[in-house]
Parts: sequence; C-alpha cells; structure tokens
Amino acid sequence: MSNTERKKSYNLALIPGDGIGPEIIREGRRVVEAASRLFNFEINWTEYPFGAEHYLKTGELLPDSALREMEEMEAIYFGAIGDPQVKPGILEKEILLKIRFYFDQYINLRPIRLYPGVPCPLKDKGPEEINFYVVRENTEDFYIGIGGRFRGKIHQDHLELLRRLYEAKIQVDFHLKEEEEIAYQLGLISQKGTQRVIKYAFELARKKNLKRVTSVDKANVLTNIYGLWRDIFEEVSRQYPDIETEFTFVDALNMWLVKKPEWFKVVVAPNMFGDIITDLGAMIQGGLGIAAGGNINPEGVSMFEPIHGSAPKYKGKSIANPTATILAGAMMLDSLGEGEAAGAIEEAVGQVLSEGKVRSTDLGGNSSTEEVGEEVVKKLWSRPPSSR
Repeated sequence: MSNTERKKSYNLALIPGDGIGPEIIREGRRVVEAASRLFNFEINWTEYPFGAEHYLKTGELLPDSALREMEEMEAIYFGAIGDPQVKPGILEKEILLKIRFYFDQYINLRPIRLYPGVPCPLKDKGPEEINFYVVRENTEDFYIGIGGRFRGKIHQDHLELLRRLYEAKIQVDFHLKEEEEIAYQLGLISQKGTQRVIKYAFELARKKNLKRVTSVDKANVLTNIYGLWRDIFEEVSRQYPDIETEFTFVDALNMWLVKKPEWFKVVVAPNMFGDIITDLGAMIQGGLGIAAGGNINPEGVSMFEPIHGSAPKYKGKSIANPTATILAGAMMLDSLGEGEAAGAIEEAVGQVLSEGKVRSTDLGGNSSTEEVGEEVVKKLWSRPPSSR
C-alpha cells in the first residue's frame, strides 16, 4: 500500500445487551475483525452498555444523546435484549424498537438458508431447497403501538373509533360494567412505507439474480389495510417486467413454506406477518442459532443482529451458538460494501457446519461458544492466498 493510499475505516456501534448477548457478540466481533485484517480495512468500535444490567443500576435505558452519536456511525452490531429482572417489553421497546424507529430501519432482511451439515426438520429437504430471502416491512402495520384497554366508562377520545367498530358489526357495549374490559389495536400502512419496502424486495431479487417475488397479505379479510398493500405491489411490480410475481395469503404461505420451500426466492411481507414467517424460516433452516437478520435503512444507519433472544438461563455457560451473530456480522460488512469479506465469512461458517467437528450444543455437539468462533476464524485464515 502506497503512502498516499489510505486503508478504509468503518466506525461501528456495538451493543452486547443481555443474557448470552455479550458472549455471542464477542465471537461475532472476533470474526469481523479477522475479516478486516484479511481484507485490509479497519473497524473502530464504540461499545455501549445499554441493557438490563445498566438499567437496573442507573435507571437509564437508551438516551437520545447515544442515538445522536450513532448517527455518525456506519452501522450498529447488536447482541440480544431481555432479562427476567425487568418487566417484559421495557427493554425491547425502549432500546431495540427505539433504535429501529429512530433510524427509520424500515427493512427487516432475513436470509433463510440451510447450510450443508445442518439437520432440517422437513423431510427430504436439503440446502438446495431452502435458500431464499424474507423482506419484512419494519416500521408500520400493527406494530405502531396505537391502541388501548378499557374497563367501565370509555374515554371520549376513543368513543368515535369504537362506534365505527360497532357499525362494522363488532358488537361493543358502550355501557360496560366496571368488571368488563375491552381492548383494540390499530394497524396502519402508508403508500410511501409500502412502496419502499416492496421496491427494496424487487431490487434485491434483481441484485441476487432471483426471478420471483412473492407478496404476502390477508386481503381477503383485512381488505382495507392489505388491499392497499396489494395495489402498491402491483404498481411497483410493473417497473420490473423481468421478475415473476405472485400473491399469497399468509396462512397459505406458511403451509407452502413447509411443503415446498424451494419455490420461494424473495418473499415480501407486512410487519406482523413477516415477524411470524421469519420464525418459521429460522426453524426450517436449522434453528435460531443460525438465523441472522438486518434492520436496514439503505440510506442511513442499519443494525444487524441474531434473531434469537437473550436466553438468560444460558448466560455465562459458554454454550450459546454464535453462528447467527457471526452471519449478522457478515451481513453488516456486505452492507458496508465489503462484499468479499462478507462472502468469506459465510464460506467459513459453511465449512465449519459442513465438517461438523466443531458444533454447538443446539446442533447436537458439545463445542463452546468460543470454540465455534475460533474455528470460523481458522477457516478464514486457511483460505488460499489467491482468494484473499
């Protein structure tokens, strides 16, 4: 490298989180750093303590000042969140979801890939049949948080909404007794929000040379919200005449993912349905220990993480599978333009899984979290010089 040539450098936020989070993120970081040395770029980490332990000690969840710092970084690498000492929903909403919404990470990208050597619960299905992407809208639908629960007298602010529900054949008694309770939740999708996620799905299909995009909805029942989704999908699809398209209802999709997963190439779904589909996808690809995901803003700061939880009962035991976190690190590098390094990590993971000599407990082995990370690094460095 000449004196005038500068090595590429990336500033990344690191949030290990709770439970097994610090253990798995440690191995993910080790692999990312090994790839950076191998492919000649630098990683500058800024680690943040946000999670259950920090919250219980300080009362602080995720301050806006930290979010403003992260605005100056290229990406966020996230471990896991959640602890039984903290009421469910507090950490998830005020840390994880706050990041997603603050940075408008409107894409949740989930590769569903079965690696050789990983057992699949589907009969007669192997790596050739399970290799597709789910693109999930990440900021709208029924996850926008508008709703409420009421007992007894209904507040005037919500009365008109409930009258409309009543007119829609939902029998609501407006004179509830004190012990009776009702609840409602609103879903919302916008033209802009739907257009951008569907366009991303088509662009992904074109980039990966995949010839089919499947749209998921429930427009036969929820005609307003998913009727708009379907109309926008048809509109956007006309810009991609080279790519085959199809509609499917979410219940039918789940059936066909089990029966014929090889049919699917890119699946695009609203937020709630995408959440359900990706957990099914994780199982057919061999389990949560291999399932990586990205919360993506193509024009801003994205966040990459394993999709599993913090598994607090396994904290400190060094038995958690770091593979999903390592693959999330590969996704992060790919988003930064380091596609060659990302591909090398995926190849190294594939070799480790295929050989089966080093295997975590969830996949039937007895290797520690650190041993899995070490083996992936070894495979990276054993690549022939011509491929480095």
